Amino acid sequence: MVVWASVASARPTHSHPWLAEVLFALDDHLLRRDCVIEYSQDPACLFRLEIDHLRRPLALRDGTRVAPAQRMARLHFWNRHVPPVPRNGATIAWARRMQKAIALSLRELTRYLQSRADLDDVAVICGDVPNATQAQSDQLARIMAYYGFETIAEHAASPIGQCLHRFGENILISLIVLAQNAAALRLDTLSRVRVPIYLSRERLERRFGDAGRSAAQTGEAS
Repeated sequence: MVVWASVASARPTHSHPWLAEVLFALDDHLLRRDCVIEYSQDPACLFRLEIDHLRRPLALRDGTRVAPAQRMARLHFWNRHVPPVPRNGATIAWARRMQKAIALSLRELTRYLQSRADLDDVAVICGDVPNATQAQSDQLARIMAYYGFETIAEHAASPIGQCLHRFGENILISLIVLAQNAAALRLDTLSRVRVPIYLSRERLERRFGDAGRSAAQTGEAS
C-alpha cells in the first residue's frame, strides 16, 4: 500500500507513546517465541505469518478440502503497522488505507509462499481476528469476504488453555488500544470474540498473484 507507507513509517502520535513502545516490544517477543515470522519488509504490510496445523477437517466453497494436521498459513496482525483509529473514530480515508494495506499484504504473502518450495503443501490461509461484539464480527466477515475469505463457525467449545490464552491476548490488545488511542478503549475489549476466516491458497494466488494483478490493472485501464 503505497498510500499509507509514509503514515506507517512516520511515528504516529499515541496517547501514551512510552507504553506503546513497551507493548509493541512485548508483542514482538511473544510472536518470535511462537515462531511467527515477518514475511514482508514493506512498512505497510499488516500481517505476520505462522505455519500452523489444522485441528479439524475443512471444506471451502471453492472446493478446497484439507484434513486435520495438514499445514496452513495463519495470519497475525502486525500491531506496530496497524494505523491507530483516529481519535474521532474511523474515517473514510482511514478505511481506504486499511483496504489498500490488506490487498498489499496479501500480494506480499502470495510472493512469499510462491518463493518457498518447502511450503508447497500449504493449501489454506487462516486468520483468527479479534472483535469486541458479534455485530462487529459479522461486519468483519463481510469486509474480509471482499478479499475471498469465508467464515466457518467453531462449534466445539475451546479448551480451557486456549480460552486463557485468548483472554491474555485480549488484555494485550486492550493495552495497545489504550496506548495508541485511549478514547477508543471500550469496556468490552476484554471479552473480544474470535472470527475464524479462511482463504484457499488457490484463490489467493488467482487474485493476488501476478496474473490476478495484471487482470486487475487491465480492468482499471479499460
